[in-house]
Amino acid sequence: MKQFKAFVRKEFYHVFRDPKTLLLLFGMPIAQIILFGFALTNEIKNSKIVIVDYAQDEASRRISEKIEASANFEVAQKLLSHREIEEAFKSGTIKMAVVFPNKFNYHLNHEGKAQIQIIADASDPNTATTLSNYANAIIKDCQKSLVPAGQKGLNINTEVRMIYNPELKGVYNFVPGVMALVLLLVGVLMTSVSIVREKEMGTMEVLLVSPFNPLLVIVSKAIPYFFLSLINLTIILILSSTLMEMPINGSLFLLYFASSILILTALALGLLISNSTDSQQAAMLISLMAMLMPTLLFTGFLFPLENMPMPLQIVANFLPSKWYYIIVKSVMIKGLGWASVWKEILILMGMTTFLVVLSVKKFKIRLA
Repeated sequence: MKQFKAFVRKEFYHVFRDPKTLLLLFGMPIAQIILFGFALTNEIKNSKIVIVDYAQDEASRRISEKIEASANFEVAQKLLSHREIEEAFKSGTIKMAVVFPNKFNYHLNHEGKAQIQIIADASDPNTATTLSNYANAIIKDCQKSLVPAGQKGLNINTEVRMIYNPELKGVYNFVPGVMALVLLLVGVLMTSVSIVREKEMGTMEVLLVSPFNPLLVIVSKAIPYFFLSLINLTIILILSSTLMEMPINGSLFLLYFASSILILTALALGLLISNSTDSQQAAMLISLMAMLMPTLLFTGFLFPLENMPMPLQIVANFLPSKWYYIIVKSVMIKGLGWASVWKEILILMGMTTFLVVLSVKKFKIRLA
């Protein structure tokens, strides 16, 4: 029995002396609880909307104040025209607009009914449906409080308009996310594994001592995956447009240009991983951990980013998939051009440049 206790004590010592084991035991559960606890929820909070109040009367103000007080909405601004609404939707800064017509209070009190228009960005159909349901519930609740004492019930009708995706097809949301996921995973995984394979087989030494520039050797290994990723992109676009009826409303050239930048980012990241690992298993594990879970959680196509606390939203800004996802939705679904996505393209180009420079600096022309 004493020997058994000694072995148990020894194993405890091994665990507590190994920081990696402690991190795996305690760090991973804590991280998963925090991430999934905030991200995996159907409730949507702090979604930016706009209110267009043509009436400017007591009833419209009371309903507007009720909407502003809700934790589900954040009123970005109050606009004055439908043209401004269109510009706000194109910029991607809002998810929904609530429009009060002229003489809203007059129609409500004298005719017993009035109408409110709700316009939602249905490029994300789940979010659009949920937000419109939230707004409807608030309006119906206000409707009861607007009835004067001794008067019959009033009726406020809501006209819901879904723009960009009136049929509320889920493919409009998932195809851009899958494009980001596939291009990143293929680029990072294939590049890192192909270079590490050379290290394991011992041929990397031969390549590094050859008359050919070592950096050009690495670049030559990445180029095939660049073009293969473009072929992957073409296959995805053909399948999504023919089988799933996904529209490509914007410039196809702009879409390929943005995708090329994302692929270069993935290749640079794969090269960086390959410089830091010595086995294919390690390269695959790091590539999957660095790309799969963050892309699923922080891109925005599975879980709304505005649901997450601010630190996690900041983390999402460092992922190239988030910016690529915004570009694809803007170009494919909304039909927007360079003027609407140039900021996201510049961010992707900055990330690519940073990763390329870092990968080149960390590249070892001599193997230990």
